[in-house]
Amino acid sequence: MEAVNLLSSNKYTEKQIGYLFISVLVNSNSELIRLINNAIKNDLASRNPTFMCLALHCIANVGSREMGEAFAADIPRILVAGDSMDSVKQSAALCLLRLYKASPDLVPMGEWTARVVHLLNDQHMGVVTAAVSLITCLCKKNPDDFKTCVSLAVSRLSRIVSSASTDLQDYTYYFVPAPWLSVKLLRLLQCYPPPEDAAVKGRLVECLETVLNKAQEPPKSKKVQHSNAKNAILFETISLIIHYDSEPNLLVRACNQLGQFLQHRETNLRYLALESMCTLASSEFSHEAVKTHIDTVINALKTERDVSVRQRAADLLYAMCDRSNAKQIVSEMLRYLETADYAIREEIVLKVAILAEKYAVDYSWYVDTILNLIRIAGDYVSEEVWYRVLQIVTNRDDVQGYAAKTVFEALQAPACHENMVKVGGYILGEFGNLIAGDPRSSPPVQFSLLHSKFHLCSVATRALLLSTYIKFINLFPETKATIQGVLRAGSQLRNADVELQQRAVEYLTLSSVASTDVLATVLEEMPPFPERESSILAKLKRKKGPGAGSALDDGRRDASSNDINGGVEPTPSTVSTPSPSADLLGLRAAPPPAAPPAPAGAGNLLVDVFSDGPTAQPSLGPTPEQAFLSELEPPAPESPMALLADPAPAADPGPEDIGPPIPEADELLNKFVCKNNGVLFENQLLQIGVKSEFRQNLGRMYLFYGNKTSVQFQNFSPTVVHPGDLQTQLAVQTKRVAAQVDGGAQVQQVLNIECLRDFLTPPLLSVRFRYGGAPQSLTLKLPVTINKFFQPTEMAAQDFFQRWKQLSLPLQEAQKIFKANHPMDAEVTKAKLLGFGSALLDNVDPNPENFVGAGIIQTKALQVGCLLRLEPNAQAQMYRLTLRTSKEPVSRHLCELLAQQF
Repeated sequence: MEAVNLLSSNKYTEKQIGYLFISVLVNSNSELIRLINNAIKNDLASRNPTFMCLALHCIANVGSREMGEAFAADIPRILVAGDSMDSVKQSAALCLLRLYKASPDLVPMGEWTARVVHLLNDQHMGVVTAAVSLITCLCKKNPDDFKTCVSLAVSRLSRIVSSASTDLQDYTYYFVPAPWLSVKLLRLLQCYPPPEDAAVKGRLVECLETVLNKAQEPPKSKKVQHSNAKNAILFETISLIIHYDSEPNLLVRACNQLGQFLQHRETNLRYLALESMCTLASSEFSHEAVKTHIDTVINALKTERDVSVRQRAADLLYAMCDRSNAKQIVSEMLRYLETADYAIREEIVLKVAILAEKYAVDYSWYVDTILNLIRIAGDYVSEEVWYRVLQIVTNRDDVQGYAAKTVFEALQAPACHENMVKVGGYILGEFGNLIAGDPRSSPPVQFSLLHSKFHLCSVATRALLLSTYIKFINLFPETKATIQGVLRAGSQLRNADVELQQRAVEYLTLSSVASTDVLATVLEEMPPFPERESSILAKLKRKKGPGAGSALDDGRRDASSNDINGGVEPTPSTVSTPSPSADLLGLRAAPPPAAPPAPAGAGNLLVDVFSDGPTAQPSLGPTPEQAFLSELEPPAPESPMALLADPAPAADPGPEDIGPPIPEADELLNKFVCKNNGVLFENQLLQIGVKSEFRQNLGRMYLFYGNKTSVQFQNFSPTVVHPGDLQTQLAVQTKRVAAQVDGGAQVQQVLNIECLRDFLTPPLLSVRFRYGGAPQSLTLKLPVTINKFFQPTEMAAQDFFQRWKQLSLPLQEAQKIFKANHPMDAEVTKAKLLGFGSALLDNVDPNPENFVGAGIIQTKALQVGCLLRLEPNAQAQMYRLTLRTSKEPVSRHLCELLAQQF
C-alpha cells in the first residue's frame, strides 16, 4: 500500500521507487491492482514525459492480461500522437510489443496501424529502432496491413548504410553506424518477398552490395566489438539475399564472402559461415560457387576441434553434393566416420547412404559404399539403411551378381558385424546362385560361411539365416542333406525361442514333403519392391528435428541430377529442394515410423518398412530414362494406384466453382518456368512447396502443404482444376491428402501428369480448408507449362540452319525484342535456357555472344520441333528472342514464357 501511495507523488524519486516496487513484487492478481491501474492512467494522461515513461515501463514489466485490457487501447494513441516526446514513443512502442506478445487479441488493429509504419521515417533513431521491433512482430500476423513498411525500411537502411560513421555519432558503435537498427531492418525485410517497385528494389540491391563491399574493407578497429557489429550486419544481409533467392550476382558474392570466413580464427564465424553456406548450396544460382570451397570444407571436417563446427561441415558437404563430386564427398565422409564423434555417427551414416543411393551412376559403387558403411560403423547403421540396399539390389538385376560376390568376400572377415550377416544372408539366399559357378564360392562354401556366423547372432538374424538355408535347398539341391541336419538338430527343434523353433520345424517338413516344383514355386525369387518415400531420408529428417530444413536440402538444380537412379520413384530425396526461404523439412512432418522386420519368412522381411508415400511399381529397365518413363506410365484403372487417385474428374469442382487465381499467380508461375522446385506460395498460415520431374510427355509433381500455425487445419482439400479445354490437353491424376493438417505439420500430395497435346493455359490448384473455424480458400496456377515437356536435342550447325529455313512460314516464327529486367550475365542466361528445356548448341551462331537452342516438345498426340535464338545487346541492355516451331500457337506461347525470364 505504501508503494501505491508513492505513485501519486509528484517527486520523480518517490514515483520511481513506487513503480519499481510494483513491477518487481506485486502479483497481477493483487487486490491493489485497481488502485495501481488508476495511478498509471493518471500518469499516462498527465502528458509529463517522465511520468508517462515510468507508467509505460510498469505496464510492460508486469505485462499481465488485466493491464493489457486496461491500457491496450490507450498506448497506440500515445504512440502515434503528434505531440508525444521521442522517449515516450520509444517506451510506448516497446510496451505495445510486450502486450501484443502476451495477449495479441487485446491489441486493437485499427486506424493507427498505418501510422505506426510511418514511425520508420522518424528523425529519432531510438524511436525507429523500437518501431521496427514492433512492426516486425505485427507484420508476421497481418502482412498486408504493414506491407508499405518495405519501401520505408529500404529507404532508412539505405541512409544508414551509405552514411559515414560521423553522421550518426550518437548511434555509432565502434565505427559501425546503427548496427542494431540495421540488423532489425534487414530482418523486417525478410518477412516479405522482393519489392515489386523497380526503384525500391534497385536501391535495396545497392544497399546489399554496399554491405558486401564494406565487408572487404580493412577493419577500422582491432577490437572484437567492431568486428562483431560489422559481421552481424553482414550475416543478416546474406540471410536476406538467401531469402530473396533471385539475385545471382549477390548470391555468388555472398558465397565468396562466406568462403573467406571458413578459415577465420574465430570459431563462431566459421560455424555461421558453414551454416549459411548450407542454405546457399540449395540455390540454383550459388550452388556452383559453394562447390569451389569443397577442399576447405573437407579440411574443416578433419581438423576442427569443435564438434558442432564439424557437424556443420558434414551438413555442408551433404548440401553441396551432386553428381560431379559425389564419389569424393562420400569417400571423405566414410573416412571421417572412422574417427567421428559418437553423437553424430548415425546422422553421417544416413547422409552417406542417401548420397550413395541418389548419385549412384554405377551401382557396384553403391553396394561397395553401403558395405563399407556397415564395416566401419555397423552399430550406427539403422535397419532403414540395410533394408534400402536389399531393396535396390532386388530391383536391379544388373548389380545382383556383383552384390553377391562382394558380400561373400565381406563375410570372410574374421570379425563381421551382425548387419553384414543380415545383408549377406538375404543377398546370398536370393542371388547366391549367380556366384555358385566359382569353386571358391560353391554352394557348400557359401553355406558353411554363413553358418559359421549363426551362433554369434541375435534371434532375429538367426531367423533370417534359417530362411536363407531353406532357399539354399531350393537353389542348391546338393546342400539339402547338410541343411536338413542343421534344421533337425536338437538346438533348433528344442530352441527356447518359439520363432526359431517354428521356422526350423516348418522348413524341415517343407523340404521333406514338397516336390521340387512346389519348393521352387514357394521359394521363388523375391519380386521387385514397390517404391515409396525413402525411409532413410525420413529418418534423417526426424533425427535433425524441426527447423533444420536447410541442412537437409539435398537436391540440386543441376540438369545431370534429374535422372532417377535405378528406376526408383522421384521421392523427396531424389529431386531438388525449394529455395532457401522454404522450411518444408522443418515443419515437423513426422512420417510413420518404420515397422520392425516381420517375424515371418525372409520373404516378408522388407514388407511395410518404408514410410508411407506414393506407390508405383519400379521398372527394371536397362537405363534410368526407360525406368523413369515406365514408372511415370499412368496406372491402369484396376491397379492399386487407381484406388489412391481422386474419383473421376467429374467429381472435382469446375473452374466456375472456385475463386479466381490470386493476383500474384502469374508472377509465382513465372518463377517456375525455368526450374522445377521451390516454394510456390507462402503466407502466414500456409506454405506450399513444389518438387517435380518431367521426361518426354510424362511428369510427376510433389506438392508439400505446410501448416505454419499451431492450430489444426480442418476440411483440408487441395484440388486440381482444368479450365476450358485443358482436360483434353493435359491429364492430371492426383492422390488424396488427409483432411486434417496438424499445427506445424506437413502433408504431401502426388500428381501424375501426362501431356496429351500442346496447351497454353496451366491447370489451377484450388486449396480450401478451415482455420480457427473460418473458411480459407486459395487458387493458384500450377507450375505446369508446355516447356516442361521439352526434350533437348543436339544438332550440328548445318542441320540447325537447314531446319531453321524449313520453319520459315510467317506463322511458325515468334519474335520479341525487350528490355532486360535482370543483370545480363552469360552464365545465368545459360542456366535459364537449360532450365527452360532446350539444348544449348555451341559454335552454331556466327556471333559467339548469341545463344542458340533446339529441342522437341513431346506430347502424346504429336511432337513439336522447336529452335530458338537469343541475341543479347549488353550496351543497350536489350534482348531479341526468336522462336521457330512447327506449330504457330506454340511459338508465340514459348516466346512469351521465355521472354519473362530475362
